[in-house]
Amino acid sequence: MKRLLTALMLVSLLAVAIPVSSQGGVQPLEPQTPPPVVYGGDFVDETPDTWFVQLASPPGVDGTPPGFLKKEKDGFRNAAAKAGLQFTERYAFDTLWNGLSVKINPADLGKLARIPGVTALYPVVAVSLPEPTDGEELDLYTALAMTGADVAQSELGFTGAGIKVAVMDTGIDYDHPDLGGCFGEGCRVAYGYDLVGDAFNADSTSPSYNPIPVPDDDPDDCQGHGTHVSGIVGANGTVTGVAPGVTFGAYRVFGCEGSTTADIMIAAMEMALADDMDVLNMSIGSAYQWPQYPTAVASDKLVNTGMVVVASIGNNGANGLYSAGAPGLGEKVIGVASFDNTHVLLPYFTVNEHKVGYVTMTFSGPVPTSGTEEIVYIGRACNIDLPLLADPSGKVALAERGACSFNEKATNAINAGATGVVIHNNAPGVFNGTLGTPIDGVTPVVGISLEDGLFIRAQTPPIMMTWTDQMDMFPSPTGGLISSFSSYGLSPDLALKPDIGAPGGNIYSTYPLEKGGYATMGGTSMSSPHVAGAVALLLQAKPNTPSQAVRGILQNSADPKPWWGNPGLGFLDNVHRQGAGMLDIDDAILATTKIEPGKIATGEGEAGPYTQKLTIENNGDKGMVYDLSYANALSTGGVITPSFWGSDAYVEFNKAFVSIPPGGTASVNATIYPATGPEFGQYGGYIVLTPRDGGQVYRVPFAGFVGDYQGIQVLTPGSLGFPLLGVLYQGSYYLMPEGGWVFAMQDDFPAFLVHFEHQPEKFRVEIFAEKGKAWHRAYDEEYLPRNSTSTGFYGFPFDGTTFAGKKTYTVPDGTYYAVISVLKANGDDNNPAHWETWTSPMFVIDRP
Repeated sequence: MKRLLTALMLVSLLAVAIPVSSQGGVQPLEPQTPPPVVYGGDFVDETPDTWFVQLASPPGVDGTPPGFLKKEKDGFRNAAAKAGLQFTERYAFDTLWNGLSVKINPADLGKLARIPGVTALYPVVAVSLPEPTDGEELDLYTALAMTGADVAQSELGFTGAGIKVAVMDTGIDYDHPDLGGCFGEGCRVAYGYDLVGDAFNADSTSPSYNPIPVPDDDPDDCQGHGTHVSGIVGANGTVTGVAPGVTFGAYRVFGCEGSTTADIMIAAMEMALADDMDVLNMSIGSAYQWPQYPTAVASDKLVNTGMVVVASIGNNGANGLYSAGAPGLGEKVIGVASFDNTHVLLPYFTVNEHKVGYVTMTFSGPVPTSGTEEIVYIGRACNIDLPLLADPSGKVALAERGACSFNEKATNAINAGATGVVIHNNAPGVFNGTLGTPIDGVTPVVGISLEDGLFIRAQTPPIMMTWTDQMDMFPSPTGGLISSFSSYGLSPDLALKPDIGAPGGNIYSTYPLEKGGYATMGGTSMSSPHVAGAVALLLQAKPNTPSQAVRGILQNSADPKPWWGNPGLGFLDNVHRQGAGMLDIDDAILATTKIEPGKIATGEGEAGPYTQKLTIENNGDKGMVYDLSYANALSTGGVITPSFWGSDAYVEFNKAFVSIPPGGTASVNATIYPATGPEFGQYGGYIVLTPRDGGQVYRVPFAGFVGDYQGIQVLTPGSLGFPLLGVLYQGSYYLMPEGGWVFAMQDDFPAFLVHFEHQPEKFRVEIFAEKGKAWHRAYDEEYLPRNSTSTGFYGFPFDGTTFAGKKTYTVPDGTYYAVISVLKANGDDNNPAHWETWTSPMFVIDRP
């Protein structure tokens, strides 16, 4: 069976819905008058033209001889030539994944899928990087303290010495003194390769688009991301990373700007394997994928060889549930979520030599960097509170948050003559605020913490404040909570992802010397290297730890964190957002107990209670007695946009406690009763092992789906009433015009425009003649990603060719319709209720 992981196009829509005609008696339109385009404005055609071509045999690491793999690829090339398929071969892979990456004309996708020996096609997706935020010198130490890495270094004496960590990224500025100052044998950056060259950029929307790699042997970093990531792993200088004694391998897969591609990532993985790296960090990924995506599969193979693979789970939290990315979704990969740093770098003004950190509100006027003014407290400053508590004319007004909008407060203060507006929070910490619209474009409006607001109000008038051009560290109100950008799981197959979390918001680390040497950045890109560095510490401390056991050890000792929405309520954040919780590496190193498995995926609640046998191993020198309990985390409802709910899941054990002698093992059966709501919900919690005589508490996260997973509708209408019959015309997608369209099948093809609200496991398009004769299948695909937004869609063109088994057919001219069938994630092929179908309007093929 042939399959294609994704379809041709994903765009967000600006156009309004245009009716689809009945197709009866239509006339061909002139090429000069194409139908209305589906996308518009600043949106771009994201149709991929580069594909992974998976071949039948297992890769070399699974035992297939090199000669056989070569013969298989030669067979593909010969068959493609015989079929008249023109393509550009980019890479051939043997070791971790068997196949090639090729560039083709998008209209030839069906032809590519039908080449004998091809078992699957996957898009070679472009992978982009976040931009850094500006920052002054800020110690990485605050982030290290969140994970216990400071304790592992200073008290336990571990630095990661002797461990080789591969960083697949933008390269490393190996001249940076914090990273060793040199490249090659005897240097800290001892291994590496540049797979792409400075000018490479896979972003087709960029003016500097240049998808042609020009590799060389110098993995220097001209972008910055990789140097920042590497500093978190193991800087040793002005800043200190998690494992300051590691040796680096720098595998550069980005140019000086823009994006890379997934096939280059696999090529870099094979190089890291050849260099015998112990740990691989990948702070990059592709959202909305399945664990079957090639970068995830190749990563799993690396783990089988003995390398620990760590990857960011993604920065698509704003895009809702099931947004985690590959390779972090890999079955054996450690997929990492992000928590915000405990401190944040802010500009400040002073009041009586007290530093007051502030956040400039959106639509504020410019904030002064010098000058002293009087500040007066005016109360809440809402319309209902007028007149103000004090006259702010010619002064800075201090208002209290609450009861009305920031804009209303600031407007009232400015209308009363205030030269600036400071709004203090009504809850602990600083806050990000917006005025919604500009007021006068001149007056500065900033937000400060409740604590600082109360401090100012307590001073003896006249109270003077002084603006500065300085910045400093201040406690972050979101410190230790999940970052807003961190992606949600679960995996589309309901595997528990992410696996664990680490600091990733507001992280200060190394940066290329020519760009200032240091910078603050945020993202799961920054949380992943915290875990990669921690793995190096663990491997130094416990050198015989198998690569496949590392993740569970880290999960056992992790610390779940409270819900970001209101941490004071005491709810634990979603397991499918934080995994096992915050990395706690010193406890993981000191742990004498190991629980397997390290996580539990309970699947669909419709199946009823889920029983998991836990094996508990005591590697200490004294007997241990653990009491067993559980703690629920919050659930989410919804398919893309999450809502948050309490959970009524519960766990029953076949014993109340376990007693384990030194060096012994014990087992316990935990039966997890799934939550009963909300609809389409994801629930989770933690099995807790508490020692009776004190000491480290261990946990095992669990998560699952509420009810019937196949109850989620996959084919949803979106904003245009999808699915739709459209036109692929000269490489762009269009809606069907009112007068219809006769397809000459030259530069115009029928196209099926589909919105996936959730990841489908299988996707089929079958073609039928007007009177019902079956013309076999145009598509028979598996493991497609969901759309990123409610307005996105994929386009599937029909090139006039179908297949059944190994035979292909060219449909004659005539009138046809298509039937689309979608098998829902984890669905049963033989259960009609697990399939959704849609029948297209008629369309006419009339070749010249």
